Amino acid sequence: MIFADRIAAARKLAEALSDYRDKHPLILAIPRGAVPMAKVIAQQLNGEMDVVLVRKLRAPDNPEFAIGSIDESGWIYLADYAERAGADQDYMNQEVSVQMETIRQRRMQYTPNRPLVNPAGRIVIVIDDGLATGSTMIAALHALRDKRPAELVCAIPVAPPDTLKKLQGKADRIVCLSSPRDFCAVGQFYADFPQVTDEEVMACLTDLALPKI
Repeated sequence: MIFADRIAAARKLAEALSDYRDKHPLILAIPRGAVPMAKVIAQQLNGEMDVVLVRKLRAPDNPEFAIGSIDESGWIYLADYAERAGADQDYMNQEVSVQMETIRQRRMQYTPNRPLVNPAGRIVIVIDDGLATGSTMIAALHALRDKRPAELVCAIPVAPPDTLKKLQGKADRIVCLSSPRDFCAVGQFYADFPQVTDEEVMACLTDLALPKI
């Protein structure tokens, strides 16, 4: 399945999530690519949106390859191949520090004037534009599970089968529109897949005029 762009993928995801319409779900996007998608889904489901901040931990000399991830609390998910990829303890200490600082900066940038939306007791749907290793989604689901949502849902347009297996048990429900075996990168399943800027993220969050909790 090839999606025209992120907005087209978001509309298809909203259809697949239609049983949550009018149940005031909280749609949480993993920045940056998923934020415009979450806005569309929140509008179609009559829900609310915000961001969940997690960062991938990058392999040495290959920043596009995730060897793990970290959430806003500092909890770390590390893949079993991280050491084979060259990530010794000194490297990990430095990489964790870099990514935690990025998370702090993004929190101040994206939601400077309000507290986080509280997911406790809510239907929470975590959105990304696609998963490769699944590392950031695993960190996001872990962070949110601790906040005791009523239901925790992972929703993505595309992910390879082995990544979906890693997610089993980490969410109450997983919605994935396509799970091809010939998976190389998320972008191969979009006709148009531009970078989403911080300005676009902030515009999406501002447009929805999120209430203070």
